[in-house]
Amino acid sequence: MFNKIMEKVQRFGGAMYTPVLLLTFAGIMVGISTVFQTTVVMGPIAEAGTNWQLFWATIKQGTNALMSQLPMIFLLGLPIGLAKKENARCCLEAFVTYMTFNYFIFGILSGWGPALGVDFTANVGGTSGLALIGSVKTLDTGVLGALTISGITIWIHNRYFSKSLPDWLGVFRGSSLVCVISFFIMLPVAFAFCMVWPKFQHAINGFQNFMKAAGTPGVGIYAFLEAVLIPTGLHHFIYTPFLFDAAGVEGGIRPYWAAHLSEFANLSVPLKQVFPAGGFALFGLKKVFAPMGIAMAFYTTAKPEKKKATLTRMIPVTLTAILCGITEPLEFTFLFASPVLFVVHAMLCGVLNATEYAFGLVGEFSSGLLNWIPLNWIPLWHNQSAMYIRQILIGLCFTVVWFVVFRTLILKFNFKTPGREDSDEIKLITKKEYKALKNSSGAVAMPQLTVEQEKAAAFLIGLGGADNITEVNNCATRLRVSVKDKNVIKDDNYFKAHGAHGVVRKNTALQVIVGLSVPQVRSVFEDYMKEGIPPQAMSAVEGQGETRKMVAAQTGKAVKLEEVPDQVFSQKMLGEGIAVIPSDNVVKSPVKGEIIMIPDTLHAYGIRTEDGVELIVHIGLDTVNLQGKGFTPQVKVGDQVEAGTPLCIVDKSMISDPQKPLYTPVIITNMSIVKNLTIHTGDVKAGETCVIEYEL
Repeated sequence: MFNKIMEKVQRFGGAMYTPVLLLTFAGIMVGISTVFQTTVVMGPIAEAGTNWQLFWATIKQGTNALMSQLPMIFLLGLPIGLAKKENARCCLEAFVTYMTFNYFIFGILSGWGPALGVDFTANVGGTSGLALIGSVKTLDTGVLGALTISGITIWIHNRYFSKSLPDWLGVFRGSSLVCVISFFIMLPVAFAFCMVWPKFQHAINGFQNFMKAAGTPGVGIYAFLEAVLIPTGLHHFIYTPFLFDAAGVEGGIRPYWAAHLSEFANLSVPLKQVFPAGGFALFGLKKVFAPMGIAMAFYTTAKPEKKKATLTRMIPVTLTAILCGITEPLEFTFLFASPVLFVVHAMLCGVLNATEYAFGLVGEFSSGLLNWIPLNWIPLWHNQSAMYIRQILIGLCFTVVWFVVFRTLILKFNFKTPGREDSDEIKLITKKEYKALKNSSGAVAMPQLTVEQEKAAAFLIGLGGADNITEVNNCATRLRVSVKDKNVIKDDNYFKAHGAHGVVRKNTALQVIVGLSVPQVRSVFEDYMKEGIPPQAMSAVEGQGETRKMVAAQTGKAVKLEEVPDQVFSQKMLGEGIAVIPSDNVVKSPVKGEIIMIPDTLHAYGIRTEDGVELIVHIGLDTVNLQGKGFTPQVKVGDQVEAGTPLCIVDKSMISDPQKPLYTPVIITNMSIVKNLTIHTGDVKAGETCVIEYEL
């Protein structure tokens, strides 16, 4: 039972990311528009009433599309992540149900408001506990109310959307049935809210006062819990009531900060006196100051032969954390190697936040630098520079603390952090991608697998296939799945070998740590679940790490592409490969595969191997101008060939002039699926001598 509950909680946490991520751009625009309306920064041009000031005031109003409609954003965002099918229809159903709920409340409180302890004649806003939602006066249930109604709608949708009805009731199938059921459920739910919510609002006010009174210790405990609960997904329940609801201030810290940023920018008194609740939006401090210290600790403790690979691995995840505030790729890098380090990391987060708050720091520091700069430093620097200088100095001191503590613990306990693994290979975060260009003959690049397609195929195979998966979801960095049989899931090393940062396992609920590309991976993942994994992707996954070989296409001397007197080949515009200066006139296939392209000029042959590698055998350099003369094809498009199968007979006169060697390049055109390629030069025999070795 506990595992089932945790599974649902984790899926809810992942779905919460959809609306949260929408707010980043709105926050940045609030900061920019506030700066451009500040006379201290812009001068007289920003004085009230100028066209400049009015323009940026209009821009700031545009951000209210999100900041002032948070309940609606979360209402519509939740079904995207939690509805099992027809997510878009579920969003519409949630909207209809939510408005039905609010109109029921309007009716109930209009008639029985006094009996329920609600002054429904009061104006909306302030301390009245009332709000206007979709033009109807109702209780201000905030984001929590919207999430409750959205969750009920999703449950009804998942249970009854596909329910079969008699033909004479066919008009009520699907979304109509969901809305009908929701209508009758919303009536008792609305009554329950009218009786309970006013009391809950009083309790929230008391909780706000308690958290403010908790002061520095409260801020530290809050930051510790937000950090240590990240692996479980429960951290959303820590920060969401403060950032987006009334646990800290009315309406949530993030909207409140955006709405009052202009006022804060003009204050010269310490900001903590005016906005103490801003201490509960400091958990982004760890996202900027911790990664530098952690990455340096990993680099300095890595094995000498792995330092370069470790640095390559750490740079992108560190920059992602510092700039965007997405720390999970970094944190999960060491969470699985040493849970002890992760707990220590969470404790340092709490101490950092408490220290900064004790020295007067408050504000909207819930994410990375892209959030800090426009929402805090630029608009408030002229009056709060001392506070921000202290923030940076204290933060950098903690960067050193993170480095020293992590390095000491890693060396003392020999934790297998990045660069210290027993295996020979360090899996890098991303794979270098190549783009095939058109060649001079007009032949175009063959279709190739994307990194996301490879990962999706590998993860689906590792999770036991489509038949073993019951639900799929994702958050900002994690692919979250529920499976039928956890025993068929491959081990963590498999997932890491295919690009994951790690796996969180909670019985049948799993989280594959993918990184910021997880939405794209999930999209392909779900396509593969419905349609099956394409053979090319299956071969690429199953054959990864196995050494493959290509043999010489002609007898003669094999040379590197750099020696070919044609920039298209020597600069590797088409891809990597090798060339042969032939001594005979029979061109043979270097691999087993299918002939997929022969141009009318007969001078080139495209081949696709069973594992998805695509190559072109190009006979000569400017031979396209011969218009097919001198070439006698031995195969046609669609033929299956073996390594050594004759492709073409070339007129002997084309290879008889030693002053003008022919050159036959063999190029891999989809290098994005190939790694560890090795070239062998020297004298070769067609169809027999290995000239290229590679892995997928």
